[in-house]
Amino acid sequence: MTEKIVILDFGSQYTQLIARAVREANVYCEIIPFHKSFEIEPGLKGIILSGSPFSVNDENAPSINIQSIANQLPVLGICYGAQMTAKKFGGIVAKSNKREYGRALLHHKKSDELIKDISPASQVWMSHSDTIKELPADFEILATTENIPIAAFRKKGNGKPLYGLQFHPEVYHTIEGKKLLNNFLVNICKCSQDWTPKHFITDTVEGLKTQIGDRKVIMALSGGVDSTVAATLIHRAIGDRLFGIFVDNGVLRKDEFESVLTTYNQLGLNVKGIDAKNIFYDALKGKSDPEEKRKIIGGLFIDVFQDEANNLKDIDFLGQGTIYPDVIESISVHGPSVTIKSHHNVGGLPEHLHLQLVEPLRSLFKDEVRKVGRELGIPPDMIERHPFPGPGLAIRILGEITPEKVQLLQQADHIYVKALKDHNLYATIWQAGAILLPVKSVGVMGDERTYEFTVALRAVTSVDGMTADWAHLPYDFLAHVSNEIINNVQGINRVVYDISSKPPATIEWE
Repeated sequence: MTEKIVILDFGSQYTQLIARAVREANVYCEIIPFHKSFEIEPGLKGIILSGSPFSVNDENAPSINIQSIANQLPVLGICYGAQMTAKKFGGIVAKSNKREYGRALLHHKKSDELIKDISPASQVWMSHSDTIKELPADFEILATTENIPIAAFRKKGNGKPLYGLQFHPEVYHTIEGKKLLNNFLVNICKCSQDWTPKHFITDTVEGLKTQIGDRKVIMALSGGVDSTVAATLIHRAIGDRLFGIFVDNGVLRKDEFESVLTTYNQLGLNVKGIDAKNIFYDALKGKSDPEEKRKIIGGLFIDVFQDEANNLKDIDFLGQGTIYPDVIESISVHGPSVTIKSHHNVGGLPEHLHLQLVEPLRSLFKDEVRKVGRELGIPPDMIERHPFPGPGLAIRILGEITPEKVQLLQQADHIYVKALKDHNLYATIWQAGAILLPVKSVGVMGDERTYEFTVALRAVTSVDGMTADWAHLPYDFLAHVSNEIINNVQGINRVVYDISSKPPATIEWE
């Protein structure tokens, strides 16, 4: 039986950070919107209440029956969760005289298992406009800061432990926040911390055997981390009754089709490669609008996949590499996103094929997928690969797609990415790639005048891709890459570097 922590989400921007911190402590957790019911099952060890953009004094403030939950399980309220706890039990929460935001130093008032081994004057991070003016009668203060008299508190008595923190232990700026959360998980909730990649693999493979039985699974593979790890887990469970399809849509990276198929063969996966380049090139001819290009590639992919699926008999399941952020997005406090970029998902496949879904990674974050992949023995080059858009180089070639432009960009991108790896920079970057611009400029090569394309280099640092900063690559490295591209790729005579962050720019150009 897997131990579990439930994080009740009240809409905080930091909720996923809480989950990541819990997972890093080798404890399984799930994020559930505050308004969704859940079972108090035997493996459930504790509840964490997230922060929120709301005030507890708002007319329609998010609310739960904290008293009922706290009678059954240990509870830790963070920021809004702490304020709601205080108010529900009879305390007073009101607007602070000033917005309490930024770094503060924690001062212990009482010893407690929650703050055990936390240093005196440890730095914490505040982000709230309300403050707890008065605790309920049966609560006591554990810690303060210079400006906040009630920074950490607990309920007295012999019942289930109930705690509140006015600061955010999950964020980077709270220096010992993960240690504090670990104290809650281990000292308070008595979690055994046995949720490891090896444990996940064993449980998942057994679960897949039960779910699939002696039936068959078809799956579209992209060469990316998620689909490869998902396919390897399914293969561990059912062997060659997994039928993988890898489509060359003409806008993959240089030599990617051949190298990915070779890796799949080494992993023992049953994967068929489909060379459909010309079908995609014909459909993309004359098209320059980014969304139109995405829809053409997505639609054609479904058609190619459907044709292959029709050649297979008695398929019952569709495998997908869905990961936890996708699941959270669809069940968040605020509901599904209004729009999802069409290249983020292979949209339409379940509806077209009338198959049941198999999603072995739907409980994992991206970094956890990589850890599982390493445990499975998937080669590092594939596990550490940067994210790559579904429409591939089609949205890194601005304007119309032609085979000639694809070859130009493939060569330039290959030189760039290889240089990042050779200079030990690749692992420090979230995502990197080259973009072919619909711009020609004058150049001089030898004694000849040239009029050729411009390529832009893009590299960003990020934690989850939601926000990103441009990577501050060394000038001498950029000079080296520029020279290599211009000297070796005939048709490109100018290289520029993109120093835009997200927001306001996006990581991809289209």
